[in-house]
Amino acid sequence: MISDIDFNNLVCQLHLAYYDARKHKRNTQNQLEFELDYDVKLVELADQIYHRTYQPKPSVVFMVNKPVKREIFAADFIDRVVHHLIYRAIYGDIEKTFIHDSYSCRQNKGSLYGIKRATKFIRQATDNYQKQAFILKLDIQGYFMHIKHEVIYQKVLKILDKNKTYNGLSFELIDYLLQKTIFNEVTQNCTLKGSKKDWHGLPKDKSLFGNAKGVGLPIGNLTSQMFGNLYLNDLDHFIKHTLKIKYYGRYVDDMLFVHEDKAYLKSIISKIDTQIKPIGLNLHPKKIYCQPYYHGVLFLGQYIKPYRNYVSHRVKHSFYQALNQVNRLLVENEKIDWMVMEQIQSKLNAYLGILKHANSYKLVKKATAILIKRFYCFFAFVKNYTKVTINKEFWQWHYLAN
Repeated sequence: MISDIDFNNLVCQLHLAYYDARKHKRNTQNQLEFELDYDVKLVELADQIYHRTYQPKPSVVFMVNKPVKREIFAADFIDRVVHHLIYRAIYGDIEKTFIHDSYSCRQNKGSLYGIKRATKFIRQATDNYQKQAFILKLDIQGYFMHIKHEVIYQKVLKILDKNKTYNGLSFELIDYLLQKTIFNEVTQNCTLKGSKKDWHGLPKDKSLFGNAKGVGLPIGNLTSQMFGNLYLNDLDHFIKHTLKIKYYGRYVDDMLFVHEDKAYLKSIISKIDTQIKPIGLNLHPKKIYCQPYYHGVLFLGQYIKPYRNYVSHRVKHSFYQALNQVNRLLVENEKIDWMVMEQIQSKLNAYLGILKHANSYKLVKKATAILIKRFYCFFAFVKNYTKVTINKEFWQWHYLAN
């Protein structure tokens, strides 16, 4: 029998998961439709989960071309709520098993933290650039496309306690949702957005279509990010405790090592490859980098060099594209409404937030020179080009005048 208390707790947890899921999806049609009567829908979802009739809805699959060509499976909003429910329930236990220097999908960590740690590794290994050291960088070929469902499922179960509740939810219920999420064959349960021609030019190891059953996780889902970090957790411990690499960090499948002995770094490549083959992975043969530290290394969007870091060419190119988009918005819209104003401010501040963490002042100053004069009527740069503010008084005058 299901107690009222248990059911009410599930409804409460689904509400909390819903608030998390909608944070960055409030303008999507899927989310707006759900929000119309979300209380009723969350109770219906709770009922489905409790009676074990919940089934993931079809994902929408499409291609994006920036920053690279990539296949995206967008889960239905109600399934995103379930993903957040799982994450809220078990992530704390999973987090405890990670080494300090895995950076993806972790609070107060991420790409900027990984860049700072890599910079620190190089400084320490070289005694502040006074000694020789080498940098090895590796990544996995078609990482998310080769994650085995059964392997990641067992890795999660190994961490969880069957006698424990998770946010008041039973292990059995969590296990049920894990199976529904992990073993969901998204390629057989999806709707195509766009055209099949959009997939032309995409390497086979970058697509879930054509994969064997039980292999591959969709990029973008919160649970995929969590599982993607966990999948290589055993490798992290092997590197730290068996190979005893002091200066090592990983962001998803992007691995960086710093060591004074180049020959030793080269010797561990085959050992790492041997470790990951049983779980269906291979190192990318064309993305093995091993060079002296003073050559610099591209890691998580920045070129890390002695005493200075620069943003990657990809980030630089995207920033210029964003500035050109801003110019087009200002030219095409004689009357600028507030939504467009916020859109421009948000877009630019997102890039400036990345650029300010590198030696990019000259780059930003030069790049922003392409902005048309009209931009400076509505906006202003502050704090050495680290932020954009809106001239509200001018906008109000402009909006009323037009």
